[in-house]
Amino acid sequence: MSVFTEVSLLLVLAAAVGLAGTLLRQPLIVSFIAVGLVAGPSALDVVHSGEQIKLLSELGIAVLLFLVGIKLDVKLVRSLGLVSVMTGLGQVLFTAFFGYLIGLALGLGHVTSLYVAVALTFSSTIIIVKLLSDKREIDALHGQIALGFLIVQDLFVVFAMIVLSAIGIGAAGEGGHGDGSIVTIMGAGLAMVAAVALFVRYLANPLTAWLARVPELLVIFALALAAMFAAIGDQIGLGKEVGGLLAGVALASTAYRETIAARLGPLRDFLLLFFFIALGATLDLSQLGSHVTGAVVFSLFVLIGNPLIVLAIMGALGYRKRTGFLAGLTVAQISEFSLIFIAMGVTLGHVPDEALGLVTMVGLVTIAASTYMITYSHQLYALCEPWLGLFERRNAHREAGETAALPKGRFQIILFGLGRFGTAIGMRLQRRGIRVLGIDFNPQAVQRWKELGLAAEFGDATDPEFVAELPLREAVWIVSTVPIHPAGISHEDARRTLIQLTRAAGFTGRIAAASHTAHDTGVLSGSGVNLVLEPFQDAADRAAELLCGAEAEERTEIPEIASEGRATA
Repeated sequence: MSVFTEVSLLLVLAAAVGLAGTLLRQPLIVSFIAVGLVAGPSALDVVHSGEQIKLLSELGIAVLLFLVGIKLDVKLVRSLGLVSVMTGLGQVLFTAFFGYLIGLALGLGHVTSLYVAVALTFSSTIIIVKLLSDKREIDALHGQIALGFLIVQDLFVVFAMIVLSAIGIGAAGEGGHGDGSIVTIMGAGLAMVAAVALFVRYLANPLTAWLARVPELLVIFALALAAMFAAIGDQIGLGKEVGGLLAGVALASTAYRETIAARLGPLRDFLLLFFFIALGATLDLSQLGSHVTGAVVFSLFVLIGNPLIVLAIMGALGYRKRTGFLAGLTVAQISEFSLIFIAMGVTLGHVPDEALGLVTMVGLVTIAASTYMITYSHQLYALCEPWLGLFERRNAHREAGETAALPKGRFQIILFGLGRFGTAIGMRLQRRGIRVLGIDFNPQAVQRWKELGLAAEFGDATDPEFVAELPLREAVWIVSTVPIHPAGISHEDARRTLIQLTRAAGFTGRIAAASHTAHDTGVLSGSGVNLVLEPFQDAADRAAELLCGAEAEERTEIPEIASEGRATA
């Protein structure tokens, strides 16, 4: 079988497994790991071009680390809030400490336990951002906090990779390689850092601005820079990972980093497929059974322990249990970096191959399970809420500050969802002299409303305690403009929950909700909604009225002009 035929079969297999994973609402990383296991020697045994697959795998890792580095802008790091730093560091330290103790209890040995424990601290930024974006919760308070401590985790990834490379350098020095002494290699590494600093200071911005005239050339340059730095890092002993990371840092402060990251994202996903294929080719499925106990214990620790750690830290910092719970669910999985980190340890000879199989199993279980946990986070919270009081202070001052400035008085309309549609409605009602109270789970949206002179309060429409505290009895209308989920996960349940909660809290007025599809309109009409708002349809109707009105005016003028023309003729 030729290499081309082999790669073609692997791509077909990846497409088929990826389709099945998509139907199960699983992220691609789960499908990629499954492809690696199925294509490996223990199943279909498709992989025979080991060198070519390894080359693509290494390039994929270099691009992945490059995209991590390109996000590490100094300004972004400085903007991290105290909450994100404390939560991120606390989660990393507690997870590593307890993970190490669990590893020792399972008899893994000190070094292997330490490697596995560190691997458990990494969460997949790609998966979390995708899931939160799909749920429209990336701008919610828990989403912003999650993004903050994910950045802290990324910084820890950088630190862990550098430390691991330094350990590898020390091992090379002990092996007696004259040109690989730790002093020489560290000196070369410092030279690379200095070169990056000079590039950032004098060349990065003008060069990328010039290359951006041809977007394709900018992407090729970024890819070349990642490959070049990875090759240099590998040659001097720092490793391809650190080299690719430094290449990303070199472009992190430019105005085009988001464009570069967006263009290289699909290429990263494509090349990472071959990393997981190469990984699967080294795993023996018949031996994974011996890791079942360890995989179950570590998976439960990640799925339950990590969220509880975040929940406890955020509760101690003064956040409500709901916010801590929703943010904690985002760390209930390990990431692709966990596998890369363990693979580096195997390459250096620090841990046995069995550790890689163990972490791979944990990755499959936790990523698959946490995807559903994050997707159905609100329903999960409703089930767990009675037992979460331990993690909330009596005075949750962090979130109390968001609602302290609520104007007093009677509100005729309470509006949930302060996006563009909700804001437009609120401003028009205010002009008519109607008092509106806006509710949103996005602190920035609440702040924008206050700047417009509108009353607003931070809160979640599906939180029973919060809804019960609202001035519902005096309101005439409850309006929901929460957007429909773009990924096919309906917000119907959330809106039904809002209807039930407001009625249970004593609201006797009318309820209006926004809809974007005919099916959704029918469902809302049968759920107790008195008025269904259809932004697109209503806007189209208004546009048609304006156009018809303009056409009518034009037609009344045409005969006069025509008659004048005929008379002149």
